[in-house]
Amino acid sequence: MQAINDFILAAAGQPWVLFIVLACCFIDGFFPPIPSESVVVGLAAVAATADVPNPWLLAGIAALGAFTGDNTAYLIGRSVGTQRWRWMRGPRMQRAFRWAGGELRKRPASLILVARFVPIGRVAVNLTAGATHYSHVRFVALTVLSATLWAGYSVAIGLFFGQWFEENHLLGAAIAIVCAITLGIIVDIVISKLRGGIPGPLAED
Repeated sequence: MQAINDFILAAAGQPWVLFIVLACCFIDGFFPPIPSESVVVGLAAVAATADVPNPWLLAGIAALGAFTGDNTAYLIGRSVGTQRWRWMRGPRMQRAFRWAGGELRKRPASLILVARFVPIGRVAVNLTAGATHYSHVRFVALTVLSATLWAGYSVAIGLFFGQWFEENHLLGAAIAIVCAITLGIIVDIVISKLRGGIPGPLAED
């Protein structure tokens, strides 16, 4: 276990870790299987007691990756729509696209801000915003804010839970990630209840 902790600590202090964070957050904007939250939260948990990577730098890199990923998804949606590839045509994604389209017509600003915190929801909203030609200028402004809030939130969770596990970085990161996932599910359920409908990303037939 000590060897694992030493490895995690050594890796967290390397510059290439931030490039991994940037890549994960970027790709996650248009390809939901990439676990960007887990990467950011886990590293923040390590930073809570090891001071590497720098939490402010981690949050900045995560926000930059999230912003560029969300806007890449917008451009993909604008150029190819929401039917081009097989993964888009699956029933779950199509439900998400229909939900996102309806919500964008009613409350675009709040939807774009909130969707950043729901993995499949963010991809559906980003692609649909582009496919429906929602104003790109407004989308950019909203995603600057949403990416910043999401990155700060993710780092804060990691720092909070990681501080209790100074001697076991692996356990601290694991617990922080589990808590972040749990909070994400709770946020998704609460948003669904407040909106009085079934959230597109998680809806069932």
